[in-house]
Amino acid sequence: MERPSLEINLPDAHEEGKLYVVDSLNNLNKLNVCPDESQHVLDEEENTGSTGENTSGSNIRNHCLFFVVFILTLIVSLALVSFVIFLIIQTRNKMDQISSRLISEKKNIEELKKMNNMILKHLNRSGTKE
Repeated sequence: MERPSLEINLPDAHEEGKLYVVDSLNNLNKLNVCPDESQHVLDEEENTGSTGENTSGSNIRNHCLFFVVFILTLIVSLALVSFVIFLIIQTRNKMDQISSRLISEKKNIEELKKMNNMILKHLNRSGTKE
Protein backbone atom coordinates (compact mmCIF):
# COMPACT_ATOMS: atom_id res chain seq x y z
CA MET A 1 0.00 0.00 0.00
CA GLU A 2 2.45 2.60 -1.20
CA ARG A 3 1.42 6.17 -1.72
CA PRO A 4 2.99 8.35 -4.33
CA SER A 5 4.98 11.18 -2.87
CA LEU A 6 3.82 14.63 -3.72
CA GLU A 7 6.53 16.93 -4.95
CA ILE A 8 5.82 20.57 -5.42
CA ASN A 9 8.34 22.95 -6.94
CA LEU A 10 7.68 26.51 -5.90
CA PRO A 11 10.68 28.54 -6.85
CA ASP A 12 8.97 31.96 -6.69
CA ALA A 13 6.77 31.40 -3.61
CA HIS A 14 7.33 33.47 -0.50
CA GLU A 15 7.81 32.02 2.98
CA GLU A 16 4.14 32.54 3.81
CA GLY A 17 3.09 30.71 0.68
CA LYS A 18 5.41 27.81 1.52
CA LEU A 19 3.87 27.50 4.97
CA TYR A 20 0.40 27.55 3.44
CA VAL A 21 1.32 24.77 1.01
CA VAL A 22 2.88 22.63 3.76
CA ASP A 23 -0.17 23.15 5.97
CA SER A 24 -2.46 22.20 3.11
CA LEU A 25 -0.43 19.05 2.44
CA ASN A 26 -0.61 18.13 6.13
CA ASN A 27 -4.38 18.57 6.10
CA LEU A 28 -4.64 16.46 2.96
CA ASN A 29 -2.49 13.76 4.56
CA LYS A 30 -4.71 13.78 7.66
CA LEU A 31 -7.79 13.35 5.52
CA ASN A 32 -6.21 10.35 3.80
CA VAL A 33 -4.78 8.73 6.92
CA CYS A 34 -7.32 9.49 9.67
CA PRO A 35 -10.98 8.48 9.79
CA ASP A 36 -13.57 11.20 10.30
CA GLU A 37 -13.90 10.79 14.08
CA SER A 38 -10.20 10.97 14.78
CA GLN A 39 -9.84 13.89 12.36
CA HIS A 40 -12.29 15.85 14.47
CA VAL A 41 -10.19 15.14 17.57
CA LEU A 42 -7.01 16.12 15.77
CA ASP A 43 -8.56 19.38 14.59
CA GLU A 44 -9.66 20.23 18.13
CA GLU A 45 -6.19 19.55 19.48
CA GLU A 46 -4.68 21.65 16.73
CA ASN A 47 -7.04 24.55 17.37
CA THR A 48 -6.51 24.57 21.13
CA GLY A 49 -2.80 23.87 20.88
CA SER A 50 -3.05 21.38 23.72
CA THR A 51 -1.19 18.16 24.25
CA GLY A 52 -4.09 16.30 25.83
CA GLU A 53 -4.06 18.03 29.22
CA ASN A 54 -7.10 20.15 28.39
CA THR A 55 -9.14 17.21 27.17
CA SER A 56 -8.28 15.11 30.19
CA GLY A 57 -9.27 18.01 32.44
CA SER A 58 -12.57 18.38 30.65
CA ASN A 59 -13.10 14.60 30.84
CA ILE A 60 -12.56 14.69 34.59
CA ARG A 61 -14.91 17.67 34.83
CA ASN A 62 -17.51 15.81 32.75
CA HIS A 63 -17.18 12.72 34.95
CA CYS A 64 -17.55 14.81 38.10
CA LEU A 65 -20.58 16.58 36.67
CA PHE A 66 -22.12 13.25 35.68
CA PHE A 67 -21.43 11.87 39.17
CA VAL A 68 -23.02 14.89 40.86
CA VAL A 69 -26.10 14.72 38.61
CA PHE A 70 -26.33 10.97 39.25
CA ILE A 71 -26.15 11.46 43.05
CA LEU A 72 -28.78 14.23 42.90
CA THR A 73 -31.04 11.99 40.82
CA LEU A 74 -30.66 9.19 43.37
CA ILE A 75 -31.49 11.55 46.24
CA VAL A 76 -34.58 12.89 44.48
CA SER A 77 -35.68 9.34 43.64
CA LEU A 78 -35.19 8.26 47.24
CA ALA A 79 -37.23 11.23 48.46
CA LEU A 80 -40.04 10.42 46.03
CA VAL A 81 -40.08 6.75 47.01
CA SER A 82 -40.14 7.68 50.70
CA PHE A 83 -43.06 10.04 50.07
CA VAL A 84 -44.98 7.33 48.21
CA ILE A 85 -44.37 4.84 51.04
CA PHE A 86 -45.56 7.45 53.55
CA LEU A 87 -48.74 7.99 51.50
CA ILE A 88 -49.35 4.24 51.29
CA ILE A 89 -49.02 3.89 55.07
CA GLN A 90 -51.34 6.85 55.68
CA THR A 91 -53.90 5.44 53.26
CA ARG A 92 -53.77 2.05 54.96
CA ASN A 93 -54.32 3.67 58.36
CA LYS A 94 -57.32 5.62 57.04
CA MET A 95 -58.75 2.47 55.45
CA ASP A 96 -58.35 0.61 58.76
CA GLN A 97 -60.21 3.41 60.56
CA ILE A 98 -63.01 3.40 57.99
CA SER A 99 -63.36 -0.39 58.08
CA SER A 100 -63.52 -0.38 61.89
CA ARG A 101 -66.21 2.29 61.75
CA LEU A 102 -68.16 0.26 59.22
CA ILE A 103 -67.93 -2.84 61.41
CA SER A 104 -69.15 -0.93 64.46
CA GLU A 105 -72.00 0.63 62.44
CA LYS A 106 -72.94 -2.81 61.16
CA LYS A 107 -73.14 -4.06 64.74
CA ASN A 108 -75.29 -1.06 65.67
CA ILE A 109 -77.61 -1.70 62.74
CA GLU A 110 -77.97 -5.37 63.74
CA GLU A 111 -78.80 -4.36 67.32
CA LEU A 112 -81.39 -1.88 66.03
CA LYS A 113 -82.96 -4.61 63.88
CA LYS A 114 -83.19 -6.92 66.92
CA MET A 115 -84.78 -4.17 68.99
CA ASN A 116 -87.20 -3.38 66.15
CA ASN A 117 -88.20 -7.06 65.91
CA MET A 118 -88.71 -7.22 69.68
CA ILE A 119 -90.87 -4.08 69.61
CA LEU A 120 -92.92 -5.46 66.69
CA LYS A 121 -93.42 -8.77 68.54
CA HIS A 122 -94.49 -6.93 71.68
CA LEU A 123 -96.90 -4.75 69.71
CA ASN A 124 -98.31 -7.79 67.91
CA ARG A 125 -98.91 -9.54 71.26
CA SER A 126 -100.51 -6.44 72.72
CA GLY A 127 -102.66 -5.98 69.65
CA THR A 128 -103.98 -9.57 69.74
CA LYS A 129 -104.84 -9.43 73.42
CA GLU A 130 -107.11 -6.48 72.97
